[in-house]
Amino acid sequence: MNQVKENNTVKVNYTGKLADGQIFDSSEGRDPLEFTLGQGQLIPGFEKGLIDMALNAKKTITVAKEEAYGDINQDLIQEVSKSQLPPDIMPEVGMGLVSKSPEGHETNMRVVEVKDDSIVIDANHPLAGKDLIFDLEVVEIK
Repeated sequence: MNQVKENNTVKVNYTGKLADGQIFDSSEGRDPLEFTLGQGQLIPGFEKGLIDMALNAKKTITVAKEEAYGDINQDLIQEVSKSQLPPDIMPEVGMGLVSKSPEGHETNMRVVEVKDDSIVIDANHPLAGKDLIFDLEVVEIK
């Protein structure tokens, strides 16, 4: 029987959910996700959950935050003066922002609080600190 092993290239249909059932990502309506295991392209827990799955097999896995996006790093939550923002930006909670370093490195952030003269931004991955649940289906193994 053909089973998923390290370094295989696979195509997978998936739905990612939080513990409350909220879907955060899915391949539904799109092509299956194709990747090679062991390349570090996906979170470790997702890859580990596929090991030994057979072609056309389906299963649900729970990926602990440590095997996903890790804990929330409080150092990545900062308060910034509104005067540091471009004048045309009206910050709102949930808004995404991008910061660019002098070397050209971009960091994605979200506004988590808006105060009178400042905003609080969070550069953690939106799924940091959360356990994730994935419904998986292996549709091709190469």
